[in-house]
Amino acid sequence: MNVRGKTTLRDSIPGLDRIFRSDIEAPKVILVTGPPGSMKTSFCYSVMSNYLEKSGEVGLYVTLEETTASHRNNMQSLGIDPSPNMEISDITDLRELDDVIEEDSPTDYIQFIEQTIEYYKKKHGDKFSVFTLDSLGALYSLMEHQENMRKKMFYFFKTLRDQNLICFIVMERVRGGPSDLMGNEGFLVDGIIELGLDRTKGKLVRFIRVEKMRACKHSMEKHTVEVGESGLNVLGPSLG
Repeated sequence: MNVRGKTTLRDSIPGLDRIFRSDIEAPKVILVTGPPGSMKTSFCYSVMSNYLEKSGEVGLYVTLEETTASHRNNMQSLGIDPSPNMEISDITDLRELDDVIEEDSPTDYIQFIEQTIEYYKKKHGDKFSVFTLDSLGALYSLMEHQENMRKKMFYFFKTLRDQNLICFIVMERVRGGPSDLMGNEGFLVDGIIELGLDRTKGKLVRFIRVEKMRACKHSMEKHTVEVGESGLNVLGPSLG
């Protein structure tokens, strides 16, 4: 907790305050990037679950790639207990709609997600404070035939900020690739958190690095991430 006793996101994972010297405050849209196996989903889930459990606030996790049951099982296998204050919305079944919708009127999944967020905001008010979308790549795949995606994403991110949420957007990225992977996300978001894998002394070591975070003091060094009995832990700066 901070000096005023308020629960903060930087306290949600042990050691995360090694990176963030001030708290991440709403509204913010944050890309959580990295290659397969870098624990992007686990990071978002762990931050949300622990923060909501301590704060009593409410969060929404929208998964486009897994069923809710599979998602919960994976997280529990890592020692990450789901908070009762976090709702997991599994809308993968909406893919089936593509089989019955005309080509000239594809499903607007962004609008569906926005409506879901609006519903939660009306239901919970200011207690609804954290949102995760997993993942942006899956959303692009679902909407690959739609035009003006750059414009749609601009207004989607604006909508998230207008709801005064802290939002984590999972996005797969090969290390060393540009921050603006699709040409615009890196410029549209408020923060970029990179999760990755380094080979040190013959072993693969997971790390976390904050590339940018507006209105927040933070380290830009890589920090080692380990999985303990109760989820993720951030250790000191990586040697690699």
